[in-house]
Amino acid sequence: MRSHLLTATALIALPVLAHAGDLSFAPVPFAADDAAKRAVVATDKVTIDGKDYPIAYHLLARSGDKIGDGTFALLTDANGNPVKSADGSEHISVDADFTSLIRKGDKLYSITHFESRPGSMYISELSRDADGNLTPVSTKPVNFSAFGGLWVPCAGSVTPWETHLGSEEYPADAREIETATALDQIDDYDFPMVRYQGLDPAKMTLDEFRAAYNPYRYGFPTEITVSDAGDANAAKHFSMGRVAVELANVMPDQKTAYISDDGTNVGLFRFVADKAGDLSAGTLYAAKWVQTSDEGVGAATLDWIDLGHADDATVQAAIEKGVKFSDLFEAADLNEDGSCAEGFASSNAEGRAECLKVKPGMEMLASRLETRRYASMMGATTEFRKMEGSTYDADKHALYLSMSEVSKGMEDGGKQDKGGRNDIRVAKNACGAVYQLSLDDSFTATSMKGLVAGIPMSKEQEEKAADPGCDPAHNMCGDAAKVNTCDINGIANPDNITYMPGYNTLIIGEDTGEGHQNDAIWALNTDSGKLTRILSTPYGSETTSAYWYPNIDGHGYLMAVVQHPYGESDEDKLADPADARAYVGYIGPFPAMDK
Repeated sequence: MRSHLLTATALIALPVLAHAGDLSFAPVPFAADDAAKRAVVATDKVTIDGKDYPIAYHLLARSGDKIGDGTFALLTDANGNPVKSADGSEHISVDADFTSLIRKGDKLYSITHFESRPGSMYISELSRDADGNLTPVSTKPVNFSAFGGLWVPCAGSVTPWETHLGSEEYPADAREIETATALDQIDDYDFPMVRYQGLDPAKMTLDEFRAAYNPYRYGFPTEITVSDAGDANAAKHFSMGRVAVELANVMPDQKTAYISDDGTNVGLFRFVADKAGDLSAGTLYAAKWVQTSDEGVGAATLDWIDLGHADDATVQAAIEKGVKFSDLFEAADLNEDGSCAEGFASSNAEGRAECLKVKPGMEMLASRLETRRYASMMGATTEFRKMEGSTYDADKHALYLSMSEVSKGMEDGGKQDKGGRNDIRVAKNACGAVYQLSLDDSFTATSMKGLVAGIPMSKEQEEKAADPGCDPAHNMCGDAAKVNTCDINGIANPDNITYMPGYNTLIIGEDTGEGHQNDAIWALNTDSGKLTRILSTPYGSETTSAYWYPNIDGHGYLMAVVQHPYGESDEDKLADPADARAYVGYIGPFPAMDK
């Protein structure tokens, strides 16, 4: 790695822990030719405390695979029937995302998200051989009919009590849906969800859409508990708030959960459950960024705004009774100077600047159904951009949080700050960053600053790329310079992250379009700053579900999912439709590594 990268990535100086083990991976080269850009290429060796172990990428399944009696990734509706695509075919999702490993008794299961509309989860039973290799033997969809279906499940985590904690990303703007007088006034991103109720989005009326789609049913953390019989029982945690949930991550106290919020002008949320191991009721908090530095990707202390207490049952009952945006708020236009009329508070959430007043007695529901709006009104910071995964580092008692981009509301001024307080004032970094949050003894984050950041292409790099003597091992050369806007030796648009405790190793997955043509997964030594590319994915893919399991029956596993190959860019390079199917798999098996 080039020496300038350490400076540019703003690695935090932290003491080396005496108990830390030594871990390194054989690097995967930058995908420099067409063959490499079409392949899933993974590291083939890990060195642990001086001993080498062979590892590889192992495929569990691809979209559309027949596993036992089930078809993996087939979307189903409220009655369990296949959802149809616009051409009339059964819809097989290529949008595989978080995949967990869950033990129940002497059996092992995986639960996989499909980030679609309607969304889907599949639970698969896995067999294991003596070497720790995993093979799915059956699969079936998880039933969300009690909640009106599942919406855009993205990342996730496994709770300390070993349940699957999922998500629902990008919920619809309920105000927009309520006030619309025609379908073309509503974001058509919402329309495919009506297929869950058996409705054809191409033929529906506005009234039919509203009857089939209640926006307040979606945008919450979800929890799946596996029964002794291998059934997946679903819950939605309405008490944890409604945002574009990337994931909820429960801390070791089994009560505190951090909820990341994806999109533009979003917030960071902390939920504290009433009881350990039970997320059905608790108090929600929203972070306020109090900036201490604008250097690099910025630094701040964090204050926490109390959004009040709620429980799942009460919030769900209000949703099913048909509560609307207008039941929660009075709304008014901003004054020309950006202020609000007396009695109204400003909000810069949900893609608009608004003046809002909570109607009497509706504070609890406003805090859980319009969480981002309510948090902004209460003084929390809703200026973050593309907040993604998080992971807990037990070695340093810290939380890592990725931002796919540092831009828009995080910059100083601009239209994204209208209606807000311009709390975050840092320079744009389109390549994104991972932040480190310091935690106190109650697992409350007290400060936040950059750990590692991507490096946008410099003029010097562009000139080197045009040089006939350019060294492709260390620089972007020729065509690579045209399609990679972030340094190929650093991260681009970090997304899902996971930590390997005892080894000072943070795993960083990418979701990048222009930053890197081929998304990668990296291993970062959090003490030295050394970055090692450990997986490269095909054209147009997104890496998802980077998640570390240090010991499952004597073996470690690093989950790694390849979402929508050829689907986000380079669609023209798809030669065989079968190549567009998602990959669900893992890197390993490792030896047990639960220090």
